[in-house]
Amino acid sequence: MVDYEIEPSVQMRLYMLNKRHFALIFIAFFLSLFVTVLIGLFGPTVIEHASENSSSLSPPPKDPLVGPFILKSQPVSTFHQQLWLTANVKLLEHSGTFELPLQITVLIRGLGESNPDGDIVFNSRQHNHSRSLQCSDVCKNIIILHLGYLSYSGYVATVRIDGLHAVVQPVQEIEFTFTTYNPSFTQMEIWLRFSFLLITFIFTCVFAHTLRKFSIHDWSIEQKWMTLLLPLLLLYNNPLFPLTFLVYSSIASIIDVILQATFLSALLLYWLCIYHGVRQTKRNFTTFYLPKLLLVGLVWISVVTVLSWQSYQQLNDPTYNYALDSGNYLGYKIFLCVIAGLYLLYLVYLLVRAYTELRSMPYFDLRLKFMTVLMMVVLSISITIAVLRFGLSPFSDDFVAELSSRYHNSAEFAAVYGLLNFYVFTMAFVYSPSKNAAFESHFKDNPALSMLNDSDDDVVYGEETSLTRTKPSVKYDSDEEAFN
Repeated sequence: MVDYEIEPSVQMRLYMLNKRHFALIFIAFFLSLFVTVLIGLFGPTVIEHASENSSSLSPPPKDPLVGPFILKSQPVSTFHQQLWLTANVKLLEHSGTFELPLQITVLIRGLGESNPDGDIVFNSRQHNHSRSLQCSDVCKNIIILHLGYLSYSGYVATVRIDGLHAVVQPVQEIEFTFTTYNPSFTQMEIWLRFSFLLITFIFTCVFAHTLRKFSIHDWSIEQKWMTLLLPLLLLYNNPLFPLTFLVYSSIASIIDVILQATFLSALLLYWLCIYHGVRQTKRNFTTFYLPKLLLVGLVWISVVTVLSWQSYQQLNDPTYNYALDSGNYLGYKIFLCVIAGLYLLYLVYLLVRAYTELRSMPYFDLRLKFMTVLMMVVLSISITIAVLRFGLSPFSDDFVAELSSRYHNSAEFAAVYGLLNFYVFTMAFVYSPSKNAAFESHFKDNPALSMLNDSDDDVVYGEETSLTRTKPSVKYDSDEEAFN
């Protein structure tokens, strides 16, 4: 028999819900998510393309396979967010699969209102990097440059490609494409994130208001975590996000990445702590929190480091590509896979232990069922979205410079933000104090004392009219002594 300490806690709304209430909560969750996705379905496309063939360039290149190719982008603003330039080599015929090394030289100039011809040199030096042409039925696009922040109203890129003369099959032409975000999608993103920010602020204030009467020592572990996750969700929705388009700096974009990584890491930490903490009332920092913080902290540090490093590299060199640093990225991916595997094993272990010890205990059985079902719903939808975005190889070479790592459509973006926001909103509602919590201010959430003689149906689904019960007579020296 496992020994537990008595842990007074504020009675949660969860204990007052019956089957119909739970059904309505999940219906509201899915309906809210569906409406959000529906808004995305009718939203604008995410990206815009502007293509031009090498044969139609003006002035024409000296060599149709080498260049130099002088490429002028469409007019852009900060609402276009980012700019990619890709090259697609079109062959007259394809015979077999091959890979050919290329040497690409790029000079980028910015276009200003007072410099329509591109007199401003965006970067003071030419960039010379190796690329690889991979062809089978068609040739893959080659990413020539990627600008993570747009400081000018347009750009001119002078590109030279060495190595195409070695292609055995005759080259028909080279298609160059400038790709940016759709400004209409950017406006939708701003409004959607602002809407979630406003709703999160309301939930945070209301949740804090409902707990104001109770001592923090009486809050359940779920309620304590909600007071942390709600403010972090505010940061995830990022009240400073519009500054990204008003301030000529990439710092705002980097801050947005850090805030999102922080919230997601906190969510991972929450799942570990909740399954462990629900069956253990002694939660010392060293033995309880520190191992979990180290495990999740490694994920946070690795994600923030690699994204910050890429942003820094691209500020200095817009032609930077992960392939130039493939050794370090391979180590990063292996490290992230190992940490993710350890996290998953630890989470499954804590979940199995919690169900083994507490599934026959009313109240605790209900807490486990609700948090597990809701978590599984969120994970299932998240995995589905990830497969749609990255395919079956989420650890393939999809990094900042890759177009395939971006949202494919507005519905995908709306689903990601809606899912996480509605998940936290649902928990905040269910874990908020019940109406009679003020009269049950020292409600004992302890499996040794919780409804020893009651069935799950009696407790969970309201066969009795009140949650106030007569506990078995128990003797203990103090309120902090463990019950055996």
